[in-house]
Amino acid sequence: MEAATGAHFTGLRLDSLRLSSPSDPFSPSSAKAFPMPVDDSCDAPRQPFVIGVSGGSASGKTTVCDMIIQQLHDHRVVLVYQDSFYCGLTAEESEHVHDYNFDHPDAFDTEQLLECMGKLKSGQSVNVPIYDFKNHRRCSESFRKVNASDVIILEGILVFHDPRVRSLMDMKIFVDTDADIRLARRIRRDTVERGRDVNSVLEQYGRFVKPAFDDFVLPSKKYADVIIPRGGDNHVAIDLIVQHIRTKLGQHDLCKIYPNVYVIQSTFQIRGMHTLIRDREITTPDFVFYSDRLIRLVVEHGLGHLPFTEKQVVTPTGSVYTGVDFCKKLCGVSIVRSGESMENALRACCKGIKIGKILIHREGDNGKHLIYEKLPGDISERHVLLLDPVLGTGNSANQAIQLLIQKGVPENRIIFLNLISAPEGIHCVCKRFPSLKIVTSEIDVGLNEEYRVIPGLGEFGDRYFGTDV
Repeated sequence: MEAATGAHFTGLRLDSLRLSSPSDPFSPSSAKAFPMPVDDSCDAPRQPFVIGVSGGSASGKTTVCDMIIQQLHDHRVVLVYQDSFYCGLTAEESEHVHDYNFDHPDAFDTEQLLECMGKLKSGQSVNVPIYDFKNHRRCSESFRKVNASDVIILEGILVFHDPRVRSLMDMKIFVDTDADIRLARRIRRDTVERGRDVNSVLEQYGRFVKPAFDDFVLPSKKYADVIIPRGGDNHVAIDLIVQHIRTKLGQHDLCKIYPNVYVIQSTFQIRGMHTLIRDREITTPDFVFYSDRLIRLVVEHGLGHLPFTEKQVVTPTGSVYTGVDFCKKLCGVSIVRSGESMENALRACCKGIKIGKILIHREGDNGKHLIYEKLPGDISERHVLLLDPVLGTGNSANQAIQLLIQKGVPENRIIFLNLISAPEGIHCVCKRFPSLKIVTSEIDVGLNEEYRVIPGLGEFGDRYFGTDV
């Protein structure tokens, strides 16, 4: 764990694919390098998931960390102890060690902790100091090497105290254990592992540990995202935490930045269909068939984000079944003409649904000239599924969304459905309309110098309607 090497791949990453050809955007053999007008965050290494684990002394923090690490065995996980960053005592402080408060925030070298955590978050290896608890000094010639990882766990009694440290964390866990149990554990630990006698442990607890807990540790509990009663004995809580971590690790980085962006869960079926429709050699009938299958999955996923009401029905056996009733006030709006390819899937899922149309001039891909719109008269009272299979720059999408809002549709009632999205388009739409939801089946690498999505699938409308010849 301390020197984990080698990458664990949870899925195919195409971050290094930055090739295209103006004459043939589908041909890898004739590709050339080009500058990418991409947001810097898209080129950055994948950010690790940082977990802070706090709680009183001997509350079971390390046990909780170990259980999380064991369940995340298929990911690279490193554990960093705040205790490693204790300031070494001077000779004068060592002479009066019993008067030194090790539970005060000033006892830690927070600046070095921030430096180490910053490097780990940026994908660099660091040398973490090793603290000698018997001599109360750092081992000057020894360090613990910690490599870049998928998950970083920072554990310590005061890791929530400094707002700069808290800001590094994606999840904050507070281990809440009864004070008597914590005292008993501390006595056992300090006498066995740290060479102290019982009286000194009790004296230190009364003078420093308990007051510091009341003054610093307990108040930081309010910053926790999850509070675990009983520490390592609470297997249910730890299982739920691990499940959440796995979900986050499986998300695209943009889904962490924009919580209203949803990528349908990838399977070999979905990857296989993407492989087929992205192949430039596929026939038009096959392109339409597999595109329709993918579009149906995206539409079904999008419908799952609509509000529902509880409904009871009587089954043929005479039993009562409690289920849900579908949202009645719903319509679709397709961005002509590629968006029209998604209308059949929407009609197949929602019988008799009203579908409006918006046509936007795309020359130069500024997407700022509205040519035509025909929308339901009561659209302001409906939830809207906006249809466009490819989200590229986001300019046309923004124009369409702005029109819907001008027609009285609340931003949070718009769900934008597409097959593939470019990171630039997601940034463009989500920054302007943060309450809108985006549902897509894959997020591609980015845009090339001609503003085409890479690796992409070409001009979707031409390929779908057979006008690409």
